[in-house]
Amino acid sequence: MTSAQVDQHRDGNEAVRAEGSEGGEGYQRGLGARQIQMIAIGGAIGTGLFLGAGKGISKAGPSLILAYAIAGLVIFLIMRALGELLMYRPVSGSFSEYAREFLGPFWGYATGWTYWLFWVVTGITEVTAAAKYMTYWTHGSFPQWAYALIFTVLLYTVNLISVKLFGELEFWFSMVKVTAIVGMILICAGILTIGFSDAADTASVANLWNHGGFFPNGIGETLMTLQMVMFAFLAVELVGVTAGESKDPEKTLPKAINTVPWRIAVFYVGALIMIMSVIPWSNFKAGESPFVLAFEKMGLGVGAAIVNFVVLTAALSSCNSGMYSTGRMLRDLALNNQGPKIFTKLTRSGTPLVGTSFSAALMLVGVWINYQWPGKAFDYVVSFATISGMWAWIVILLCQIRYRAKSDRGELPRSGFRAPGGRFASWGALAFIGMVIVMMGIDKDARVSLYCAPLWALVLGISYLVLKRRNPEAAAFRKR
Repeated sequence: MTSAQVDQHRDGNEAVRAEGSEGGEGYQRGLGARQIQMIAIGGAIGTGLFLGAGKGISKAGPSLILAYAIAGLVIFLIMRALGELLMYRPVSGSFSEYAREFLGPFWGYATGWTYWLFWVVTGITEVTAAAKYMTYWTHGSFPQWAYALIFTVLLYTVNLISVKLFGELEFWFSMVKVTAIVGMILICAGILTIGFSDAADTASVANLWNHGGFFPNGIGETLMTLQMVMFAFLAVELVGVTAGESKDPEKTLPKAINTVPWRIAVFYVGALIMIMSVIPWSNFKAGESPFVLAFEKMGLGVGAAIVNFVVLTAALSSCNSGMYSTGRMLRDLALNNQGPKIFTKLTRSGTPLVGTSFSAALMLVGVWINYQWPGKAFDYVVSFATISGMWAWIVILLCQIRYRAKSDRGELPRSGFRAPGGRFASWGALAFIGMVIVMMGIDKDARVSLYCAPLWALVLGISYLVLKRRNPEAAAFRKR
């Protein structure tokens, strides 16, 4: 397929595109370099790190650091593969668009709807975590489900106003998260070197190997934490969804992607090294934020309250991103005749009105989950969010492999931002994801997500065949 043909088939329904808009596909290019950078930096800093890391530490001990480092390398390969595709053709709804072009129409359909489902489920996860963090101050005097309801309605309202407001809110959410983690690292460094606070007497880098060794529960337990580790990195690919609303995607997106290595080195590996050096890993347990617990053990009660506020903003930030992404994915599906036409409707400010509203309504399921099972709501949804989110990574890698092969043969133009290692690196990343899925199958708590996956695949297959039978000549059902 030539680049001209790609542009011609970029969308299966040109009639519904808004004309004269500043951005592509009717959107406004309201996200500047400052906002894109902070969305990229803060995108992966959410409940997976602030809340889920407590369970990971209790299971794997200090070896969790190694798990984050190795998984972080794989994430970087995935992001560079995405960057290569984005510089070839930056479009909103990029994952499903690339899947349609390089894998076939059904793959675009499945990817769009699965990524939408991922963010709905993740939104439930994040609003659950936010509600749980609020109980730190109220101690059960205000119901957890009510907090979940308030946060869902508030973020829904913000996302309907404008993409610029979404970007600004994400900028400040991310700024709070980044500042807090850097500040916590500096405080821990001060305790280790100067020796202040209640934790100074036992603080030592030797805590990383003195309490049962670096692998206190064996390498097997470390491998079993990989699904939690990968969950922490979910949403790094969100920067690809912003391509259609970025002011200068050719410059801002590569810069944002290239920040991935130091983001992981500082915010994940660095933070966990510092925390487990100051507080022995055996003090942490599932369901508690290691960041809050660390400050409590240090005797810094006010610091713990501040960190709790920070992790609250982290959860709200991720939920805010979910609201943003779901509306765009539904509109992309509708523009390609793979979803109801009503999802194409935009507000005057260029935000997808119906798609965002529909997704927010489903996120209210999280309120019911919080009402029914306030103590286990987070664990119920985290596994399914992981498997559905990893689908986007699998598709990105497969599309990059197909694209690189075609560009090397001269069938498509070469991207100006080529992924290191090319197809070999992408195959290696796919093998790692496959290993994580195997680990999920072994883990009885995570296995439920693998049971749900075939059911979701069946729903997608049947619905696709029904749509194709109704309109077999539509561009959305023809191979490009």
